[in-house]
Amino acid sequence: MTKPTLTALLQIKHPLIMAPMFLVSNTKMVIEGMKAGVAGCIPALNYRTLEELRASIQELKAAKVPGGSFGYNLIVNKSNIKYKDQLAVLCEEKVDFIITSLGSPEETINQAHKAGVKVFCDVTDLSFAKKVESLGADALIAVNNEAGGHRGNLSAAELIKELNEKTTLPVISAGGVSTKADLDKMMAYGAVGVSVGSPFIASFESGVSQEYKQACVDYGSIDIVLTEKISGTPCTVINTPYVQKVGTKQSWIERTLNKNKTLKKWVKMIRYMIGSNAVTKAATEVTYKTVWVAGPTIENTTEITSITKIVDKICM
Repeated sequence: MTKPTLTALLQIKHPLIMAPMFLVSNTKMVIEGMKAGVAGCIPALNYRTLEELRASIQELKAAKVPGGSFGYNLIVNKSNIKYKDQLAVLCEEKVDFIITSLGSPEETINQAHKAGVKVFCDVTDLSFAKKVESLGADALIAVNNEAGGHRGNLSAAELIKELNEKTTLPVISAGGVSTKADLDKMMAYGAVGVSVGSPFIASFESGVSQEYKQACVDYGSIDIVLTEKISGTPCTVINTPYVQKVGTKQSWIERTLNKNKTLKKWVKMIRYMIGSNAVTKAATEVTYKTVWVAGPTIENTTEITSITKIVDKICM
């Protein structure tokens, strides 16, 4: 069976989604991405209120051009108390697509499909891919071990091959793409498109501090480490002096509490809130407490430049 390509699924020129990045992604980036012929995605949690979320959707709808597309990322587990209200807004406004993360997408798929909205689901292994396939997802975002943020454990080649062979869904590869050669490699493995995040951090349009952008230029793949300090789940960050000072492992208290079934979800929720606040400050303020989330593909980030130039570097 021939699987639909990402360009066909989203009616875009190039098979690329600008991945949703907490605090980084914004409407400026997505508008420039749509003009360049790709899709852009923003975390719904980047907006404090539903009014702000709705306003951003309406801005993107007004700016949409042929060959471009836009969507939003939803955290669908209990740590996101805004989830159901955010989903309602995305469906009411009929965004092009939703990417789900960190939980069961069942309700999202049901509600989105009623509104004519496509749903792509983050997966890191076959077991979860089979679950979302059974729920009616439109495509898989295959998060491999080169992704930034919360990454998977399998290589792109392994993950794409397994998901293609054992599911009927199109596979969009996430992680390890920053050049045209990288894109071609993922497509050769069997992906129908790619989701790319870290290379877009150091763009004129991104919503973070100049220091964060410059760090993506100055540091490389060898400077990326996994930390448990943000959400309790390993997350890739730049190994700044501050990260080295505070360490990357949970404290013994956190480890003990995480083993308690009754307390685990509350500990994770609190850890997520503390970690999100730390990332927010580091991303938007000049501070010695620098916790900058990024993946190893910043290796090929050599300057702060425009979204258009970054898309061209990957797609042309």
